Amino acid sequence: MKIATAAYPMDMLADWDAYVHKLGTWVAEAAGQGAQLLVFPEYGAMELATLAGAATAADLEASLHAVSDLVPAADALHADLAARHGVHILAASAPVFDATISARPVNRARLFTPGGAMGAQDKQIMTRFEREDWNVVGGGPLQVFDTALGRIGILICYDSEYPLLGHALREAELLLVPSCTEALAGYSRVRIGAMARALEQQCVSIMSSTVGLCDWSEAVDTNSGRGGVFGPPDRGFPATGVLAEGVLDQPGWTYATLDLDAIARVRDDGGVLNRSHWTDQSGRDGPAVLRALR
Repeated sequence: MKIATAAYPMDMLADWDAYVHKLGTWVAEAAGQGAQLLVFPEYGAMELATLAGAATAADLEASLHAVSDLVPAADALHADLAARHGVHILAASAPVFDATISARPVNRARLFTPGGAMGAQDKQIMTRFEREDWNVVGGGPLQVFDTALGRIGILICYDSEYPLLGHALREAELLLVPSCTEALAGYSRVRIGAMARALEQQCVSIMSSTVGLCDWSEAVDTNSGRGGVFGPPDRGFPATGVLAEGVLDQPGWTYATLDLDAIARVRDDGGVLNRSHWTDQSGRDGPAVLRALR
C-alpha cells in the first residue's frame, strides 16, 4: 500500500468553504498519487477556531469550544472525502468536549474508511501545556482498528514516547503518530519515540506534523516538524529504519510504499525478535539494586 503523511500548515480561514477547499485539495493530491492511507497531524484542526474570529482563535479556552463545536461538520467532510476518493483518512486531531468522559476536553483523532466506518482515538497522556494551561484531559482507552489496510493503532504525539502504550498496541501493524511540536527538540522527541515503538513492536510507525507560524493562536503559534515513516532496522527494511522523511518544516505530503508481509516476516524471523522477547523483561524490570562503588 502507499502511505501519505502530512507536514500540515494551519491557516487563518476566511470561511467554511475555504476549509472545505483546503482539505479537499490536500486529499485529492494524495489520492492522485495513489495513496490509500492519509495521515494528518495532532491539533491540525485548531485552524477551525479562526472561523469564529481572531479574538476567539487567540483565546485558549474559547478556541477549545470553537473547534469542538465544528468537529461534527469536519467529520462529515472527512467521511465524504474518504468515500469519494476511496481512501482511509486519519483526520487532524481536535479538542472535543465529551460529557461521557469529562467536563474538560479530550484530544481526539478520528479514522475514516472509504466504506463509511469511523473510529476515534483519544490521547492518553497530556503534555505540560495541555494539562497546566489548557486543561485538556486523557480520554478513552487505546484501541486497535482492524481495517482493509491492516491493523492500525494510534499514538497521539506525546503518547508515542511511552513504551507500554506502544506495547498495548502490539497487534497493530501500523502505528499512526500525529504530532504537534513547536520546536526541533519536541519534534525530535516524538520522532525518536515513533522509531523506538517501531523497533520494539516490529511494525511501521507513521508520523505527521504541524508546521509553520500561527500568530493568531497562543496554543499552536509555532510549529516544527515533517512527515516520516519508520520501520524496524531489520530484514526487509532500511538499515536506518527510515522508509521516508520529508524536508523539515516544508509543508506537503511525504509518501512511502509499504508491504505488510514484510512486517509479518520480520516479526516471525527477524535478525532480532524484540516483540516476541518483550516478556523476557518480566522479573528483570523492577528497581535496580544500588551498589556503592566509591
